[in-house]
Formats: sequence, structure tokens, C-alpha cells
Amino acid sequence: MEQSSWRVTATRTGAGDRAAAEEGVRRAYRQAGLDAPARIVWTRSPHEAVRMLMGAAPGSAAGLGDTGHSVREAVVGRNWAAERERAHQRLGPAGWSGHWRATGEALWESTRTLTERVRTAIVEDLATDRHEESRIRLLLLDATLGQHDAAWLSAFDPDDASPLAGIAAVARHSGWWWPYEKVAVISERPLSLHRDEAGRLDRGDGPALRYADGFELYAWRGMPVPSTFLAELDALTPERIRGEENAELRRVMLEFYGYDRYLEESGAVPVHRDETGVLWRVALVGDEDVVMVEVVNSTPEPDGTSRTYWLRVPPTTRTAREGVAWTFGLAAETYEPAQQT
Repeated sequence: MEQSSWRVTATRTGAGDRAAAEEGVRRAYRQAGLDAPARIVWTRSPHEAVRMLMGAAPGSAAGLGDTGHSVREAVVGRNWAAERERAHQRLGPAGWSGHWRATGEALWESTRTLTERVRTAIVEDLATDRHEESRIRLLLLDATLGQHDAAWLSAFDPDDASPLAGIAAVARHSGWWWPYEKVAVISERPLSLHRDEAGRLDRGDGPALRYADGFELYAWRGMPVPSTFLAELDALTPERIRGEENAELRRVMLEFYGYDRYLEESGAVPVHRDETGVLWRVALVGDEDVVMVEVVNSTPEPDGTSRTYWLRVPPTTRTAREGVAWTFGLAAETYEPAQQT
């Protein structure tokens, strides 16, 4: 399976082939030298799977019954470790490092962030005390990540004879899954997934990640936000932005509203100007100042007008030249633009 196909697997949404996923589970058990689970139970999300394993989902006590102990280490952990050892022996430390960078590293960064967001949301939603939180975290450690193991599968690219063949088959057709002695619990993939160009969860008009049972994550350019927060964005005012106590949410508001618009409408005054541009500053309570340099493109547009750009710079910036120089990674005294933009 090509690396690009594993990247598609990591972000695929909607129902997979349940029969193929279940056969992958049975094969993974056999490859671990274990009997196949007596039952395979499907859930609509990792959230529902954890609730079921906690005995909290309606009817789960009778429906799930005795799972037996977790066999994740035997079914998954040992085979991953064996494949890593074989790869290290074949490629050597430097060779493996280069191989990982060329295959799974970039994908791992995006999937790792996503899986951590899912874990955090499940814990926050289900845990009512520290004891329950510990129990939920342990259940999440029992999970195999299915499609979100795609980065490692991209690096190993298992064929049909590989000890990872069963695990790979499950990953192609499902989300997270839990291998226990008597029962395997499998989660469906999400119904929808929205990301920005950097691979971060991102959607301005609804959940960025949504599962069939209603488990959802909301985010703006990777920043977790409450579900009610997005509805406010179209009605933002400078006063509402200044009144937001959460600094992270305030930054999201500013980004959505536009720093230049905020400066214009909030009564900001210039604190410095020189031949490179104008430096503006707005103080925010409980957060760092918003400091921006206003620059004018010296090359006219086709219609003869000159575009104005706003560059956000560090709050310690003292002059417009220093701010423009910072955007080029230079000190103010060494910045000598051949053409001002």
C-alpha cells in the first residue's frame, strides 16, 4: 500500500467494510497466537466505546458482558516492537531516521494531535472525579488507533505476510479498537473531518470532527473552542473581543475579525512611523498587546492603487522598521530593503 494511500486512510470518513475489519481483527489475534474473540462489537465513536466499556451506555451491561482482560500488548504491542526492531537492524539508526522522515513523520504529527484532542475530550466529558478519570485514561491506553495508526503503517508498509497484516486491515476500514480476551470493540470512523492546510482541526461553521453518535470536536485553526463560540463570530465587535476573559479565545476572535479591522475600529493610535511604515499598538487586559505594522506596497496594482498590508509583530517592537525587519528575520539596524513592500 503506497504512503499516499495511508495518508488517505488517516483522514477517511464514513463507514468502512465491517466484514473486512472484523477479519482483520481475527487475523491479528491469530498472528499473536491467540484465539479469535468470541464477539466483535461495533460502536459509533471512541467516546461511545469508552462509555460502553465503563458500563455507562444504555444496555451495555447486558450487551457487552465479560470482556476478559486486555490483550493489546500481545495483539498489537509485540508486533509493533518486532517490526521496529527488524527495521532498525535492516536500516541502522541513521537509515531508520531518514526512512521515518520520508514516510510517517509528517503524518504522525497531525494524527498525534488529533488523537490527543479526542482523548482529552472524552476524559473531560465522561470523568466526574479523579478515580473515574484514571479509569477512563486506562481504557484509552487499551485502545489501538485503527486508521490513526496510519503513520506507522506508512513507515512499515506491511504486506500480506507481515505480522502487522491484521492490524493494517483493521486500520483500512475502521477507527479505534479495543482487543480484549473475549471481546473486541471497534469504533466506526468519523462522519466528517475538517482541517486547514497545516492539518489542524478547523471549521468556522460547525464541528471540525463529528461522529455518528453526536460526539463532536469544534476548533478554529487547531484551537479548541466551545460549540457555541462559532455562532458568535459573525456578530463580533471590538467591545466583545475586549470583554472576552479567555486569552486563547480572544486570539481566535481577533484572527477571525481581522487585526487590521480591529485596530481601525477600536480607536488604536500610531505609536511610531518611519519610511518603512506605521507601528500600531492596542493594549489588551490580561494578554499581550496587539502590535502591528502598517505597510504600503510600493508596486501599484493593475488599477493603479497601492495595497496596504498589516503585519503582526512581537509586543516588544518599538519602531516600524524593527517590526518589518523582524518579519524577515533581521535586526532593525541591518534591514535595508531594496524595494519596500
